[in-house]
Amino acid sequence: MKYRLLIDFGVIEFLETLPRSNQRSLRNRFVGIREQPRKHSDYVEPDITGRPLDIHVCGKYAIKFWEDHADRHIKILDVHFADGHDRKKLQ
Repeated sequence: MKYRLLIDFGVIEFLETLPRSNQRSLRNRFVGIREQPRKHSDYVEPDITGRPLDIHVCGKYAIKFWEDHADRHIKILDVHFADGHDRKKLQ
């Protein structure tokens, strides 16, 4: 099934603060997540409503996304430093 990729504006703002090579890496990973979301789920964390959100660690970044089957979207909700330092919460 082909999904549409939707990226939260806060994620875009965060990407703009990163070096170009990191931006490229993360953009490529977003496309990989869109194409094979299950392959890129390292663990699952519930949101405040209890809906499961997938987390993928890409180098030093953690990507939080939701596979919305009903709308056929992959929604990139948050990107932050995986170690928790300098975390920029985007939700």
